[in-house]
Amino acid sequence: MMKILVIEDDKSIAELERDYLEINGYECDLAADGIRGLEMALTGDYALIILDIMIPGMDGFELCARFREQSDTPVILLSAKKEDIDKVRGLGLGADDYMTKPFSPNELMARVKSHIGRYERLTGKDGGKNGGNRLLKIRELEIDKDSRRVFLGGEEKIMPAKEYDLLLFLAENANRVFSKEHIFDRIWGMDAIGDVSTVTVHIRRLREKIEKDMDNLQYIETVWGVGYRFKG
Repeated sequence: MMKILVIEDDKSIAELERDYLEINGYECDLAADGIRGLEMALTGDYALIILDIMIPGMDGFELCARFREQSDTPVILLSAKKEDIDKVRGLGLGADDYMTKPFSPNELMARVKSHIGRYERLTGKDGGKNGGNRLLKIRELEIDKDSRRVFLGGEEKIMPAKEYDLLLFLAENANRVFSKEHIFDRIWGMDAIGDVSTVTVHIRRLREKIEKDMDNLQYIETVWGVGYRFKG
């Protein structure tokens, strides 16, 4: 049975999330502060992390950033803040999704299932249907589709699920121009909650990891007024 970690200091909300997760067939561990939450996230075998931003000890932003240095397990951020800047900041730090309180427990469960399913497909944990050692190489960039590992000049670059999905999509369609809307629909899904600003955030994060010179882009270029193109 898959385990989910809920990092939330509001006991009533944490217990509500735990109840819905268990009803949907997941095991659930709870942490009430950021320090304990990070320790559990890094040492436990979790399929997904549900992380509140306003928690004691270490806030959700810092926790997410530190967790992303070592793991690409999906993270859903929860916050009472509705400002776009908080959403952009959270996604920029590596979160896979962002929900504002109050939220629908059923919607949360739908997103949990969606992110776990996508992560399993990307990591080959969905039954190994892809088969074969498939390596996509573009100059110094190497993408191992089976192990979901990315290397630049031999150095591994840790990427959350959405970053990897976006990079693979662009690299497999090199020299084609895609609008932000097309990319959003393809990577996040037409029914996803969010907007195309998410694409901009993830493109920036990818560039920070694979581009050596931001003034002389070698991989992902902007086609002004249209969208983005991966240079094959």
